[in-house]
Amino acid sequence: MRALITGITGQDGSYLAELLLSKGYEVWGVVRRSSSENFERIQHIRDRVKLFEADLLDQTSLTRAVEAAKPDEVYNLAAQSFVPTSFVQPVLTAEFTGIGVARLLEAIRSGAPKAKFYQASSSEMFGKVWETPQTEKTPFYPRSPYGVAKVYGHYMTVNYRESYGMFAVSGILFNHESPRRGLEFVTRKITDGVAKIKLGLAKELRLGNLEAKRDWGFAGDYVRAMWMMLQQSKPNDYVVATGKTHTVREFCKIAFGSVGLNYKDHVVLDPVFLRPAEVDQLTGCPKRAEKELGWKPEVSFSEMVEMMVEADLKRLQPQKSKIVSLPKSLESRKTT
Repeated sequence: MRALITGITGQDGSYLAELLLSKGYEVWGVVRRSSSENFERIQHIRDRVKLFEADLLDQTSLTRAVEAAKPDEVYNLAAQSFVPTSFVQPVLTAEFTGIGVARLLEAIRSGAPKAKFYQASSSEMFGKVWETPQTEKTPFYPRSPYGVAKVYGHYMTVNYRESYGMFAVSGILFNHESPRRGLEFVTRKITDGVAKIKLGLAKELRLGNLEAKRDWGFAGDYVRAMWMMLQQSKPNDYVVATGKTHTVREFCKIAFGSVGLNYKDHVVLDPVFLRPAEVDQLTGCPKRAEKELGWKPEVSFSEMVEMMVEADLKRLQPQKSKIVSLPKSLESRKTT
């Protein structure tokens, strides 16, 4: 089996590549051309995957990638996925996260029409929710340019499935985190901040809305659901979630508590981190995925948080040893 993954250097792409390799797949990854390589997340499997330069903004390069890989399965995990950035760069987000899906679907339709296609849809499509929990039938009400772009990509996937008979599915994934999450995301910002404070590299952590609720799971569990969707006899869309919600405040409490600290002593509320339009609560109903795919999350919320803190402590430990303290002879002068 051959699989082509866009976004292979990201959090989900790296975990998915590992999973597929463990199942004997030949894995191809689409990477963007840049002045510096960013293969940190896949460095340990770099010699086992084949990388092809292409871009979701460029139809020709995507077509060439599909023709070169000749995939049995295509996983589209590439996107401009940081919600705050989507407010600053809405048009670019639409191009990458929305229209990029249409370009890739066209590339598959012409170059590998029998390939099965997975689209990474998002819980952000629900936005200002109509019902709780959210299911595959819950209407979308996106509250960010990112969410709007994801809705476009989702319905393009449905359209190509119904119009051309392609095996094309969308996984409506709720928030999923890991030690490989980007530092710009709130969960990783928290665990990185906790590690810095514990190691004496920082004193405070500035955050926005602590009461925002999310359904958080472990990324390693969620990529398993992606693969399961493409092993079905018929294409269907699935909500992938834990069915449980936690506030940002709870996340902070567990993260700081795991290193013996009280978050109240270090977290500072900063309005600059509030979204123009907030999504207050997202809770997914994974019953369909559990029943039809046989999927269930294996890593609990607290285990995930503690795993992330531990990884950041390990990563930042070398920086602590670089801190040079003042000699005692100069320490006395410091106070005079």
